[in-house]
Amino acid sequence: MSLSLLNRFRSSLSPRLRRAGPRELRLGLCAERVFLSTGQEVLARAAEENAPPWMGAVQALPELFAACAGKETSIIVADQFVRYALLPWSDTLKTHEQWLGLARHRFTAIHGPVAADWEIKFAETAPAGPRLACAVDRTLVDALAAASDAHAVNLVSVQPFLVAAFNRLRAGVIPPGGSCWLVVEEPGRLTLALFLRGVWATIRSRRADWRWRRVLPEIIERESAFLGLEEPCPRVVVCAQGAFDVEEHESFRLDAVNYQELALSV
Repeated sequence: MSLSLLNRFRSSLSPRLRRAGPRELRLGLCAERVFLSTGQEVLARAAEENAPPWMGAVQALPELFAACAGKETSIIVADQFVRYALLPWSDTLKTHEQWLGLARHRFTAIHGPVAADWEIKFAETAPAGPRLACAVDRTLVDALAAASDAHAVNLVSVQPFLVAAFNRLRAGVIPPGGSCWLVVEEPGRLTLALFLRGVWATIRSRRADWRWRRVLPEIIERESAFLGLEEPCPRVVVCAQGAFDVEEHESFRLDAVNYQELALSV
């Protein structure tokens, strides 16, 4: 799935999991830290009161950009900075502008007038399947582009974590045409995406504390009941911040992938 929040995006996606090469770098941008595929990591700076939640991370970028000068760099943005929506397929929508209009209408209906200040992109999930729409603060995208230009960084893509994770897992971990939950852990929250018979079915975000690993079956059961699923989906892929015991819940077929390793793979 080709989707970048950067207008000058040049596609360089691959479904294989490998570390970035010597002439290409990947950078993960989270609220509390920024990490690079070279192994470097810095903590986000303390942002001023009422500043957007991504500001401290953006202000920490110069500490890492010295290693990125002259190299192709892709930034993976944490899902906590992203809003998602699935747009049902419609054969009445023929153009990019029509689909973009639907996406903007959907975000405005959910979040209100603030959506007018968001950068919105969408991507096809299947030829006649739903479109995945993503929105972030336009000022975040502008700040990333400006910081890259100021430090001679060749920024080629700005991508939400969920999209990056899907692109890297679909070749082997997420079965083609199969069904599974994808659970992404970030500090204080979970993003859950459900694929049914190979089709994106839903994306939901919810708050979570340190106990979420223990109560994951209950979380999945509640989400399944909310969706009115006729039968549960026992296949679950977890993108965890730390170690995750895949044997902990016998009722599920679990796979676990480290969040940072997945963000930095290409």
